[in-house]
Amino acid sequence: MPRGENQKLKLLYLLDILNENTDDEHTITMQEIVSKLSDCSVNAERKSIYTDIEELRKYGVDIIGEKDGQSYSYHIGNREFELAELKLLVDAVQSSKFITKGKSSQLIKKIEGLTSKYHADELNHQVYVAGRVKTMNESIYYNVDLIHTAIADNVKIRFQYFMWDENKKQVLRRDGAYYSVSPWGLTWDDENYYLIGYDDDKKGIRHFRVDKMKKITLTDEKRVGKSSFKSMDMAAYSKNRFGMFDGKETEVKLLCRNDMAGVIIDRFGKNTPFIKQDDEYFVAYVSVAVSIQFLGWVMSLGEGVKIIGPDEVVGQMRNEVERLKNTYLDN
Repeated sequence: MPRGENQKLKLLYLLDILNENTDDEHTITMQEIVSKLSDCSVNAERKSIYTDIEELRKYGVDIIGEKDGQSYSYHIGNREFELAELKLLVDAVQSSKFITKGKSSQLIKKIEGLTSKYHADELNHQVYVAGRVKTMNESIYYNVDLIHTAIADNVKIRFQYFMWDENKKQVLRRDGAYYSVSPWGLTWDDENYYLIGYDDDKKGIRHFRVDKMKKITLTDEKRVGKSSFKSMDMAAYSKNRFGMFDGKETEVKLLCRNDMAGVIIDRFGKNTPFIKQDDEYFVAYVSVAVSIQFLGWVMSLGEGVKIIGPDEVVGQMRNEVERLKNTYLDN
């Protein structure tokens, strides 16, 4: 049999054929393998393919051969990712607001390449990206990469920061002046990426939404603020801020109806102290950055949760209720 022009790639093409065309429900015969190799300009005899399959098995590929009448059919067994795991990845990509519509489609296409064409079709059937709210900033991926590089190289970054105005236009904060920040971590909260770092101008810890950062550059200056982050719990920093809005860190006492226990645990964790008040209520002690967003979250729970301490926070809630009353009832 004459050699095909891609004969040296036979083993790679064989692996691709098995990965793309087989799974636990779909097998391929030896004759079909020979035909598909021929389509790739690879000529192969059955005997040599048997040898190649054994070599792939030695390499760690789980190739299962099953007797089908007088012949055998083959399929890939265990893969690096199970179908259920790939569905989770697709769900994460399509539901992530910070990933643009175009990049979501690209990433999901790559995820589909990790399984057979049949399972890839299942993944494709569950994709509903078009109607979701997505960021418009395609550069976020490169921003994240630059921030990781700065952290690894222990250097500061410079960037501009913007906000949206009523005309849906970007307006640079600080009149376009650059921020100088020592990056110490990235966190994902409320479907947005945030940089947590030490701000040279404010002389303290601040956070910035990565998709609102522009023209990020690495500097030659070493990072500062290590002592501020040494004792800092990055996960708690995010958890204590509602929508990543800042406020004064305070231990707040919440009087909660018993059926609100799950809501409190979901938000603040199972280690949140609960003190039984009576047969219907308990008191939860939570550490939060008190902001309008936090007060609004408490209001959204209706009669199920009430702030009872400290007095300063109770006063802030009364002021917010008064503001809402003046806004919506006195006009």
